[in-house]
Amino acid sequence: MEAQSRTDSPRVGTLTSAWGPDHPAIEGMKSGLRALGFEAGRNITFDDRYTEGDVSALPAAAAELARNHVDVIVTTNDVSTRAAMATTTTIPIVFSTVGDPVAGGFVRSIAHPGGNVTGVSTLYAELTPKRLEILKTLVPALRRVWIIYDSGDLYAPSVVRVAKEAGPALGLQIVGRSVKTSEELAGAFREVRPGDGFLVYEQATLLDIPAQMLKQSLSRRIPAIFTAAFWGGFGALASYGADYHPAGEQAARLVARIVRGAKPRDLPVEGATRIELMINAKTARTLGLTIPQSLLLRADKLIHP
Repeated sequence: MEAQSRTDSPRVGTLTSAWGPDHPAIEGMKSGLRALGFEAGRNITFDDRYTEGDVSALPAAAAELARNHVDVIVTTNDVSTRAAMATTTTIPIVFSTVGDPVAGGFVRSIAHPGGNVTGVSTLYAELTPKRLEILKTLVPALRRVWIIYDSGDLYAPSVVRVAKEAGPALGLQIVGRSVKTSEELAGAFREVRPGDGFLVYEQATLLDIPAQMLKQSLSRRIPAIFTAAFWGGFGALASYGADYHPAGEQAARLVARIVRGAKPRDLPVEGATRIELMINAKTARTLGLTIPQSLLLRADKLIHP
């Protein structure tokens, strides 16, 4: 049972490797808390920590939040969540854009997290078949799709497994490639042939694989589908996945329950409820692709030429 609402002002720390405090999931979390009656400067305080793309700085940033005695730490991706978990086993942690929290070792199970961590999952593996279907619809001649990932990524085996299960029905060969170094990543890219495609999901590592795959996609005309519409602003052809801002709003409800006395171990992990399709018509034209009317009608976000 949740305790009565606290009378003092809770202090919420945010931890992200983004370039600023305006990560859409963090903004969504703050917006969600405002809707629940928590106003910054009145009855809640935010302590923002962002590392401008430097994931190696996350542990120190997490330690600062712990020293500042925040009541909750809100994280975005897996690396910020892992940094927070390595810092504290007592301060509640709420993640907002983690792909598979069980595979990542963040919770014991979806229904019973069991520790000081809970949050919102962005369903990386579960949405993989639909992403492949969309990419195949955009590029009917596509026959081979690459999933390139950091060897330390814990989500990759489940993403690759689900992709390989879905591939044959779509006429697709799935190539899962693990890399440890920038040299190995460059070697993997050299094996990608014209006519191949990329399936790209979030990996916050020093190799910056999603950004590197986007560069390859645009420079070599390799069609790619991402997990978030965020990438459309940088030229990605398509994405299908959780909208980060609403995922942050979902996380806000968990944060509110925690500051009112609930324990993370008793709050089941939630799956993101708003899934969106983004199509970049400008990039499609550059790649010489004709977007089927069926996809145009389904698109939640359409970037025009």
